Amino acid sequence: MQSYTIGQAARLLGVSADTARRWADAGRVPTHRDETGRRLIDGRDLAAFSTELARNGSGEDGSAATSVRNAFPGIVTAITLGDVAAQVEVQAGPHRLVSLLTREAVEELGLEVGMRATARVKSTNVHIDRVP
Repeated sequence: MQSYTIGQAARLLGVSADTARRWADAGRVPTHRDETGRRLIDGRDLAAFSTELARNGSGEDGSAATSVRNAFPGIVTAITLGDVAAQVEVQAGPHRLVSLLTREAVEELGLEVGMRATARVKSTNVHIDRVP
């Protein structure tokens, strides 16, 4: 059976090693020690925990569960509103992401320049999540 270190599990879950360590310390995911004393997470336990996270969200930052990968947290740098469509630009580190969506979606999300947001890229689509 495959086992993962805390760092490997964190990368697979998309969180920091500190977050994965806190979850293990709190008993949210079971661990065991190898012969060198490193804490490991059994592959089956990690799979079950990752499914639980996807179903319920992490609970730490209020983020919603999503199937979209490639998340780029950043800041909204521009919004261009048309009668029906809108263009939202997010600067995420060195990456500038542009999403075309409906004006209604921008208004429902309450997006404004300077607001934190996460651009999620899947294939050629860019989804925008408002970050509280």
